[in-house]
Amino acid sequence: MNTALLVIDVQESFRHRPYWQDEHLDTFLARSNALIDGCIARGVPIVRILHVDGDASFSLASGHVRPLDGLARYEAAAEFHKQRHSALVGTGLPVWLKQQRIHRLIVSGIRTEQCCETTTRHANDEGYEVDFVPEATLTFDLAYPDGSTFRSADVVARTAAVLTGRFATICTVEQALARAA
Repeated sequence: MNTALLVIDVQESFRHRPYWQDEHLDTFLARSNALIDGCIARGVPIVRILHVDGDASFSLASGHVRPLDGLARYEAAAEFHKQRHSALVGTGLPVWLKQQRIHRLIVSGIRTEQCCETTTRHANDEGYEVDFVPEATLTFDLAYPDGSTFRSADVVARTAAVLTGRFATICTVEQALARAA
């Protein structure tokens, strides 16, 4: 198997941030859980990546640096803590991927336009084939500089548009699982 699923920052820490929104949570969890279950069924290793930093909700002492409630339980093939946007910086992930002879990554997680997009771009630059699964990512509304709202659904669509054909193959859960088979 030369594919691994990255589950990036799907952690309770986000529920304790002022920008947290439940609006797309149920759909995100359903699609993420389908992706996780499909990877388990196919023997695709799943890597858990958790963000840790000095912010109260992202500190290990907070107790929030743990999988998001509602996310399918799975035995992680590896787990890494990161302090940067890219899961490939400052973690043992690049070494683990090389040791496992992984050449394709499936990217899922929280926040679509931050850690998921940054990891995708970085992985592509490092020579990995990347399947980006927007329906298994979650983000939140953003504010434009003028104070107007950039809706989360539009952030996801924008992210898919800038990644497609250049940095990743944009996939549904089912397409990513078929490509991993």
